[in-house]
Amino acid sequence: MKIKAIITGATGMVGEGVLHECLQHPDVEQILVINRKPGGVSHPKLKEIIHSDFFNLSPIENQLTGYNVCFFCLGVSSVGMKEDDYRRLTYDLTLHVADTLARLNPDMTFEYVSGAGTDSTEQGRVMWARVKGTTENHLMRLPFKKAYMFRPGFLLATEGAKNVKSYYKFITWIYPLGRMIFPAGFSTLQELAQAMIKAATQGYEKPVLEVKDVVKLAKA
Repeated sequence: MKIKAIITGATGMVGEGVLHECLQHPDVEQILVINRKPGGVSHPKLKEIIHSDFFNLSPIENQLTGYNVCFFCLGVSSVGMKEDDYRRLTYDLTLHVADTLARLNPDMTFEYVSGAGTDSTEQGRVMWARVKGTTENHLMRLPFKKAYMFRPGFLLATEGAKNVKSYYKFITWIYPLGRMIFPAGFSTLQELAQAMIKAATQGYEKPVLEVKDVVKLAKA
């Protein structure tokens, strides 16, 4: 299967890593990134749309057809946020984009970057985990060809990545030790991106992928 992909969140660390792998992968033929600001990446198979309001995609809908995969890497931290605000920027925004893409591209595979610890029951005490769980559950009910939820834990950024938090370089030393002691919680961003591409081209046995699934699929 050849991929014509839409990527959101390409100016963040995860999205940048996914874009980097897609640009190099022979099965990815076309890439459309939707950014709020220019990403600064140029490539023959890359097209960029600058669009500030993800709650109103009608001005760019005519440019969103003809794609068979969406790598949804857009997200915000819940730190310091009230639940209503976090829900709006996580559940409401994601579902609005997904609803639109499902309508325009019914043969699309939708892949959502969630997080380790997401609460599928939607009833737990941890706010972000409930909201992510609700988001995942609703995405899997939409009329996509397939939908996969990726739950990364600690991610080691791709070498040379630009879009990382300033404090990140001070905690990368944790990765080798964490991977050895608790492999179920640690992977590289490259592994995540490769697993997402392989899920799109080859499929996977279950719709929710934890860290161990990500590593397994990346190595397959």
